[in-house]
Amino acid sequence: MHTWKFFRTGELDQVSLETGADLLNLEHLDQKLWVALSCPVKGLELDEATLKLLDADGDGRIRVPEIIAALKWTAPRLKDVGVLLRGTDGLALADLNEATPEGKICLASARQILASLGKKEAAAITVADTSDTAKIFAASPLNGDGVIPPEATEDPVVQALIKDIVACLGGTADRTGSTGVTAAQIDTFFGELFAYATWVESSATKDIAVLGEATDAAVAALKAVRPKVEDYFGRCRLAAFDPRAAAALNRAESEYLAIAAKDLKITADEVAGFPLSRIEGGRPLPLLAEVNPAWAAALATLHQVVVTPMLGAAKTALTEADWIALNVRFAPYETWLGSKAGSVVEKLGLARIKEILAGQGKEALAALVAQDQALEPQFKAISDVDRLAHYQRDLRDLLHNFVNFADFYSRDRYAVFQAGTLYLDSRSTELCIRVDAANPLAAMSKAYIAYVDCKRPGASMKVAACFTQGDSDYLFVGRNGVFYDRKGQDWDAVITTIVDNPISIRQAFWSPYKKFIRMIEEQVAKRAAAAEAASNAKLAGAADATANADKVKVEPPKKVDVGAVAAIGVAITGAISALTLILGYVFQLKAWQYPLVLVGIVLVISLPSMVIAWLKLRQRTLGPILEGNGWAVNGRVKINIPFGTALTDLAKKPAGSKLSLDDPYEDKEATARKRLVIFWIVVFGLLGGAGWIRWDAVKHRGLDGIPHYFWQERAAPAVAAPAAAPAPAAPAEPAKP
Repeated sequence: MHTWKFFRTGELDQVSLETGADLLNLEHLDQKLWVALSCPVKGLELDEATLKLLDADGDGRIRVPEIIAALKWTAPRLKDVGVLLRGTDGLALADLNEATPEGKICLASARQILASLGKKEAAAITVADTSDTAKIFAASPLNGDGVIPPEATEDPVVQALIKDIVACLGGTADRTGSTGVTAAQIDTFFGELFAYATWVESSATKDIAVLGEATDAAVAALKAVRPKVEDYFGRCRLAAFDPRAAAALNRAESEYLAIAAKDLKITADEVAGFPLSRIEGGRPLPLLAEVNPAWAAALATLHQVVVTPMLGAAKTALTEADWIALNVRFAPYETWLGSKAGSVVEKLGLARIKEILAGQGKEALAALVAQDQALEPQFKAISDVDRLAHYQRDLRDLLHNFVNFADFYSRDRYAVFQAGTLYLDSRSTELCIRVDAANPLAAMSKAYIAYVDCKRPGASMKVAACFTQGDSDYLFVGRNGVFYDRKGQDWDAVITTIVDNPISIRQAFWSPYKKFIRMIEEQVAKRAAAAEAASNAKLAGAADATANADKVKVEPPKKVDVGAVAAIGVAITGAISALTLILGYVFQLKAWQYPLVLVGIVLVISLPSMVIAWLKLRQRTLGPILEGNGWAVNGRVKINIPFGTALTDLAKKPAGSKLSLDDPYEDKEATARKRLVIFWIVVFGLLGGAGWIRWDAVKHRGLDGIPHYFWQERAAPAVAAPAAAPAPAAPAEPAKP
């Protein structure tokens, strides 16, 4: 049952946010009363770090539930949530609530942050303080992040052990940027150590290392040549089956010719695909002579590390049976190698592995992990303090551009979506919104919008600038201006697209006359162009006639068309009659009626466009512009005429400035002619008026024959008295007899 306060600005009723109770009860406020329901994370004049903290689901948009959740999150950590409405960069430690576990740990964490930064006595913590995490966490190598770097201990044995783990498994970066190990990596490392040691011991118990420590090198030498040796003996068996195949099995002569034409390398890689030696049925494989140059070194290694220890140095050629016997002797060791475990720690060597397993390094690392985990809640609260500091600075601005649009209608603040000020065509407009591209939806705003491309070295952006005062006569695509962003940086600006709508009623008043003048100018230009073309055609014809004068036939003059002359006469007569009729009506008017007639004519011409402009200006709203940029605007955010006038400033001379009219480049002759024309228009107007007054006065003479002017009361015309009726005649007397 919270009691809400509303205020009206720009013909829009908006909820007022004044106290912490208002903020905590926003979840109960009908969303139909919120001015906006969602907004994008990018493109606003707010720190994106704050907006990302609010964007809980990470979808790039902030909605009503996320704002309510943020306010609820702050409630147990602050004594009064209303402090967020200050909008200051600095969270006072006194505002943190020590009575709750969340607030208590945040206060302790805030004090630790300030102590790490050398600001132990500070009474408030800022966003800059909480954002300097590298310096905060560098104060302690154990900072609750679960990573143990070498500097977390002073024991050189444990430090060496941590470095060995990093070398084998790769390290993990902690909050300060140092590389260390986690508990999971420690467990994996020691598991690999034990597996490797067990695997190595199993080779001794099974007696499979026939050459001791040299067995591994011998097996590697066998594996290196095994495919080629198998190929050699296979070819020899085929040659023994049919001697005719020997030539083909030894490769054709043409293949040797192809490589002989080139400069051969010392390693003879060109013949690496050829057989190890000459193919003959039942021929042993030579190891030291008459072998393929590309494989000579590998066969020599095989003789040294395998054949010599097993069969003696005098054995310089292997039969197929010898080769099979050698592989059988080393097969168990190869099988054992295939089951190798703990290979990631093999690089440490068996001696180092046994040393680590015999030491107390694992227990020391476990103690460091436990110590780090104990610090986790305290250091985790650092992120909470950082969140609170961001909310303290930025949440007020977001609420006053989301729940209501108080900042937009305020004259001392910019809205978060206002990107800066555009200076162009002797005016500046503050309603500039950063957009991705021109959007057709913006035309529904009924505002005059100029989409402007803004560029500066290494950066560019597009802005939708709304012109709400003046006229659009000199606003056109390609017009250049300068845009100043909220940081005061200047950008080169050029108009790329225009959404044409009325800007002001004054523009609508003059619009018909400007259109009429433009039509006259266009017609004059067309007539001039046509006359010039006709003149050029006549000159061309005259030149052609002069050049061909001897060939031209003289035609008799055409007779005058009597019908055409009569039609012209009728047209002239009609025009004169119409003009006479109009002048007759005009001259019948009284002098005081002439201004009214003039005003009436002006209204007939200008009133329709003014009414249409007034209707559109009454409908002008911000919503479609923002919605084209990703907002969900719920209220009808109107830009009425007075508010629009405040958003765009026209060029005005400073108060107290002086203007010199002495223009050295003035066209004085044209000015003199203009003044002379105006003078004679005034003179003839006065003379005409005086003549009409005199004519009207003479026309209405009084009974006395004296002229009466229209401002004088005129006597009613005298009416002649009817003549007296003659008296009836007396009856005649009868005649006497």
